[in-house]
Amino acid sequence: MYRLSLCFVLAFMLSPLAAAGESATQKTLEWKAGAASAKITPDKPLKMAGYAGRKEPAEGTEQDLYAKALAVEDQQGNRVVFLTLDLIGVIDRLRSDVTSQVQDKYKLDPAALLMNASHTHCGPAYGRDDAEEYYNQLSTTLVKTIGQAIENLQPAQLSWSAARCSVAMNRRTPTATGYRNHPNPNGRVDHQVPVLRVDDAEGNLKAVMFGYACHNTTMGFRKWLGDYAGFAQEYFEKDHPGVTALFMMGCGGDQNPYPRSELHYAQKHGRSLATAVEAALEVNQRSLLHQHKLHGPLKAAFGTVELEYLPEKKREPWDYPVQVIQFGKDLTLVALGTEVVVDYALRIKQELYEEEGPAVWVAGYSNVYSGYIPSKRVLLEGGYEASRPYKPDVEERIIGKVLELNESLTTQESK
Repeated sequence: MYRLSLCFVLAFMLSPLAAAGESATQKTLEWKAGAASAKITPDKPLKMAGYAGRKEPAEGTEQDLYAKALAVEDQQGNRVVFLTLDLIGVIDRLRSDVTSQVQDKYKLDPAALLMNASHTHCGPAYGRDDAEEYYNQLSTTLVKTIGQAIENLQPAQLSWSAARCSVAMNRRTPTATGYRNHPNPNGRVDHQVPVLRVDDAEGNLKAVMFGYACHNTTMGFRKWLGDYAGFAQEYFEKDHPGVTALFMMGCGGDQNPYPRSELHYAQKHGRSLATAVEAALEVNQRSLLHQHKLHGPLKAAFGTVELEYLPEKKREPWDYPVQVIQFGKDLTLVALGTEVVVDYALRIKQELYEEEGPAVWVAGYSNVYSGYIPSKRVLLEGGYEASRPYKPDVEERIIGKVLELNESLTTQESK
């Protein structure tokens, strides 16, 4: 009886200390994070984006489409929101409408909002005049979802890791008459699966944001579908109830999933990618061997670079967006606009590499959607991805802007 009483007294005396310890642990967490998700599947028949040959509207839903937001904030109050979309791309009008509204409502600087589309070819052509009702619903939903993620900000721990997945294959095959759109097992690829992990104050997994460089074109039928990336998110969330999974499209302009054209392949590719995320998270490992905790400060920069066409084509130059986000000295995320080929990711990782420096994550299909962006190599080789007649310096201009923005953030004093 004495021992029981003594144990009870000790437990009573120590419980405030334990609670204080937990509170102190929460206070030492460097980050706050919040996630939100919203369904954006059209509820009425609409024309589909991605393949011009499909003249008729979608005839049903194979898988719902989603918009997901992840808000991250450092100890100084610097905030960034990542918005991922099961859509063909981010058209100018959508980015303009969303950024202006979230700036007014939530004081989020446009440079601190990264909008990335999965490039599914089984989503709506939402920029058409006959899709105006859907567009209005979409923009309203996106603003609301961003707001919910910000409202959900809670103490968190962030970490980064990566694995590999072999869904993608280069689709540029050299022939005697030029480059053909055909699977090329010897072509350049980027099989890395970068993963941002979000744990709450108790160490529970709350969200993952993961990337991959490959077209979401396993299917081209007339049903709404997130394709392999949609299945990867769906499977991961089913395997981890309560966790929000976000997909960040990489530089997959010249990458296709193979095999393709049958739904079960999209499902298998999705399972492969979800499994790669599990590998990056080191599920069931006894210790964290490859995950790296992220530290602040959180910095973001957004800029544009003018891209010019060959003079004989008589096309007006346009402003191409580049965005750089730094998680202290641990991770640098570069977001490039529209359909960039894999050469960009491979080169930027090399250009920004430092032996003791940050990991580098390169996303494509971000903040604008306006056709293919070839590298110098692809431009000179010709082929489908070189269909836009850019000047040969297109790659150097874009890389130059990446390096400029990254340097500006590196030398910028934090709050």
